[in-house]
Amino acid sequence: MSVNKVILVGNVGQDPRVRIVQTRTVAEFSLATTDRAYRNAQGVEMPERTEWHNIVMWDRLAETAERYVRKGTKLFIEGKLRTRVWEDRNAIKRNITEIVVDNFDILSRPDPAK
Repeated sequence: MSVNKVILVGNVGQDPRVRIVQTRTVAEFSLATTDRAYRNAQGVEMPERTEWHNIVMWDRLAETAERYVRKGTKLFIEGKLRTRVWEDRNAIKRNITEIVVDNFDILSRPDPAK
């Protein structure tokens, strides 16, 4: 048995980029998760640390993201890790690790007045 499960709660880094691939809708955007700053047992201050995640949504999830998700939206995301490898125009191998979303909830939306 194996498990490939990711759960994230974070803020959207930019509005989703939505496109059609063959006949399917796909939305892609970044999500930031942040560990708070803290002082460890030895009294050393540990700074805040932000991780950026590449998020991919397909079909109905992508359509929902296109309508409701904007930069600054706080999301709860469940999905799985996927790593892709490709060769760019200069024949350099590139790779990317993405979270392919199975389910998500909007926890809060950004204030439009800001």
